[in-house]
Order: sequence, then structure tokens, then C-alpha cells
Amino acid sequence: MTEINGGRLAARQLKQAGIDTAFGVVAGPMIEVMAGMQAEGIQVVNCRHEESACFAASAWGYLKKKPGVVVAGSGPGMINTVTGLHVATESCMPLVVLGGSVDGRTRGLGGFQEADQVAFAKPGCKWTAQVDSTERIPELVHLALGKAVSGRPGGVYLDFPGQFVRRRVDDEAVPLRTGGPQVSAPHPDPRMVESIASMLASAKRPLVLVGKGAAWADATSGLTRLVGLGIPYVASPMGRGVIADDNPMCMNAARSAALAGADAVLMVGGRFNWIFQFGRAPRFATDVRLAQIDIVPEEMTNAADLEFGLVADCAAASEAISDALTGRALATTGTGWAEALRTDAAKNEAAIGEQMASDREPINHFRLLREVRDAVPRDVTISVDAELTMAVSRAVLPSYNPRSLLNSGTTGCMGTGVPYALGAKLAMPERPAVAVIGDYAFGAAAMEVETAARIGANVVFVISNNGGIAGHSIQDRMFAPDSPPIAALLPVDYERMGEMVGGFSARVTDPAEIRPTLERALNAGKVAVINVITDPKGGSRGSMYLG
Repeated sequence: MTEINGGRLAARQLKQAGIDTAFGVVAGPMIEVMAGMQAEGIQVVNCRHEESACFAASAWGYLKKKPGVVVAGSGPGMINTVTGLHVATESCMPLVVLGGSVDGRTRGLGGFQEADQVAFAKPGCKWTAQVDSTERIPELVHLALGKAVSGRPGGVYLDFPGQFVRRRVDDEAVPLRTGGPQVSAPHPDPRMVESIASMLASAKRPLVLVGKGAAWADATSGLTRLVGLGIPYVASPMGRGVIADDNPMCMNAARSAALAGADAVLMVGGRFNWIFQFGRAPRFATDVRLAQIDIVPEEMTNAADLEFGLVADCAAASEAISDALTGRALATTGTGWAEALRTDAAKNEAAIGEQMASDREPINHFRLLREVRDAVPRDVTISVDAELTMAVSRAVLPSYNPRSLLNSGTTGCMGTGVPYALGAKLAMPERPAVAVIGDYAFGAAAMEVETAARIGANVVFVISNNGGIAGHSIQDRMFAPDSPPIAALLPVDYERMGEMVGGFSARVTDPAEIRPTLERALNAGKVAVINVITDPKGGSRGSMYLG
């Protein structure tokens, strides 16, 4: 008889479920789980902070369409994952945190790192549970993995009291859960499909909004067909690329005009939250007709006054609506709606053309993002993080593939950019992974550059170093002239972090050097850190939120 501990059992169940990469921070009582994963052939990515581990795992899971797995120690280690669980749940990214906790024998007595970890996790999760015996570990891991990806993806927490991790059992006495059922995607009600199709057909100014749920559902085919009938669309920041941004019906550059001018809007896999101004006036017309496709019925009772709510998989629903509209006369034909939006988009793009071409020093943010756009291949994963950098990227950086443009998402959480790029590179090693990050956001997770170098994840980190939060604009506007630097930062030589880990490093002050430096970094075959000195006074509020 061979005995194994509970940590090895958890690892075997993860391996059985097809998890080949997991993240975390080495800490008790979960070292046995990490050792078990390594023994089972799972790549163990030991990060420098549990929050970063959660973000990296979330990105890995979102790109792979599998649960991203994090292993965290007890007390503060697990509590450090709460932000990651919340962000994953709100941004609909699949994440499972396996957190160690105090032995049951000392629970309630002030045991080492004792905390009510399930209570900490619960508000930010879809599902929580606590292991109650070593023998049940495989079953509970199986449940956790399934909950994270079912329906709308999100965060899941499974608590491991230390005694069950260490306890040894006969390895043949505890069966693994071997696979799961083939689950059909929720298919749309034909009557609701017809109602939405009729709404779009009769609209003179129809508009489709594409959210990250459409990316998760791989709805590219149906949505490309739908907009190809002559219906313009606008994508949410992480819905970009479901339909390639160079599609002639893409109106992201005319976002404001499209939202305000539409008389009928179909939301596909997104939410009428702050990103789309709650579906209300003045961002939308007061008499606009609204329809929504979502996999969660509760989403249909939201801030917006919906006329139609279709509970279904976005891919199946968009195909069905496209079928219903094919061959049907659309009222928008001949109205000039799409042409008017293209004119507005061209005007907006021309308005930033001078800034994108600027040769001034310090470097303009628009010029930096344009050079990134022109240097990277079409098949690239980009993560963007920071206030000004993220706003400008929305106007400049295109996306051509689903789930290939990552940013702080629904919560607007800073600190995601570095670990998202790390997780993305591990999920899609054949693709370049580029992180475009403000200096303040970079600082939130900068030590993960060492993690990337250690595990061979050759991410290119491009830092827009403008000396603070939104450059000096907050420091100058919100604090007295004689104030010490609060929102402003020191002019740090961030490129030295590349040197520190034996990677590619460069400092760029001349706009003409951005692209050749990026090309060298992409071809270096190692982690790269590029410190681009950008204008601390650059970026007007109007141009930041172009379109």
C-alpha cells in the first residue's frame, strides 16, 4: 500500500482536470499541494505576491477557457487573494483559489495565522467551501473547478484546514473525479430571437455592443455575420477583437456618436454598467430600444430599461439572430447611419493624428501607443494598465483576436497589467505578450518581472514613465504648489529591472527610437523592460476619452 498526503491528492485531481499550470506563493500549510503539483507534472509559478498570482491565473484561465488556479498560504496569504477573487468575479474570469488555513484543533484558540478565511472570500466569490476530510479533497477540487467556469465565469474559494493537507491516505482508496459531462450551451428561445431580429430590422440606426462575454463564448462567427448585414458595432475594452477592429462596421472611434444616436441597441455579452453609462440618457437616446443577450437571467434586471432579454450563450444567440435577419430588408439601409459614424470616426482619428506623429520630447502618450501598435504583430496579447495609458490605448491600440486585449476590467483595479501579461504568455506561449503600463501601475507588481524571468515567460514590459498618477496632472490640480510629491513620483530608472534579471533593458527618450527598441525587445528571446520617458503634462481630458 502506498500512502499520499492531501496535497498530492489535490494535485492529482487538478492534473485529471487538465490543469497544467498553477500559480501561488509558497507558504504553509499548502507546500504539500505545490510539491504535489510539481510531482504530477504541473508547472508551478511561484509569484512574489498572492494578488499578482490571482491576476496571472485569471488571465491564464480567461485565455485558455479553463479555471486559473492559485495556491495560497493561511491568514494574510489567503487574505491577499480577496482582491483577485473580487476582480475575477466582477470581470468574469475563471479563478480557483485553494487556500490553506489553521488546523481545526486550534481553531478559535488563536492558532497561527488564524482567520475566518471563508468569510473573507465569500463576498467576492461565486462559491466557497471548506475541506472537511482528506478523502473528499478530489471531489471538492472537482466542484470548485466546475463552478469557476460554469455560467458566467468568476472566482471560487476552497479552504484547506492544515490537518487535511498533511494527513496521509491510501492512494488507491480515494477515487478521483474523472472528467465531467458534455454540457450544452443555453440555446435561445426562437420567439425572443425573432423579437430582437425585428427590432434591429425596423431600426434606422441600430447598434450592436460587444462585451467580454462574447469573447468567452467565442461568438466571432455569428457576430461577424450580424454586423456584416450593415449594423455598426462598438466593443467594450475587453470585448475588442471578438470582431476584428478593422471590420468596416467597427465604430469604436465614434463611440459617443454611436451610443447617443442609436435608436435600437443589442448588448451581446456585456453589461449596462459604468462602462456603458448604465444604458441611460444622456449617453443614450431617451427613446432608445434596448435588448440584451446574457447567460445569467438576473442580468436582465439592471440599470437599463430593457425591452428584450435573451438568456442564452452569446455564440448560439448571435448565430440565431443572424439567421433570422439574413435576407430580410433592414430599415437602416440607405439611411447613411453607418456612413455618418465612419465620418465621425475619421474626424476623431484625425484629431489625434498630430499627437500620434509628435516628435516632441518628453514623448507624447499617443506617439508611444502608436509605435506599439505599429511594432507588434497582429497575433499578439496586450495588457494595459494605468489611468492615462489605458485611456489613450483605447483610442490607439486595435485588437484583432478574441481575448487578446486585457485591461483592468469592470473594477478598474490597478496592478493587473504586469501579472495579466505573465499569465497570458504562459497561456499562449506562441504569441508575443506585451504589457503597456504606467509607472505607477508598474510599481504595484514590478517584482513579478523576476517571476517572469525565472520561469521563462518572455514578456515585453513597456513602461510609460510620466512621473506619477496621470503624470503630474493630479499633483498639480489637487495639491498646493508647495506640496511634497504625493501623486507625483521620482524619475526612476525602471529599465534597470531588466538588467537585474538578465533580460533586455532600454531607456527611450527619443520618439524615433521607440519602434526599433520594441522590435529588438520582441526578438530578444528574454524578458524585456523598456522605460519610455513620457510627458508628465501630456494628454488632455478630451483626447484621452476620444470617441
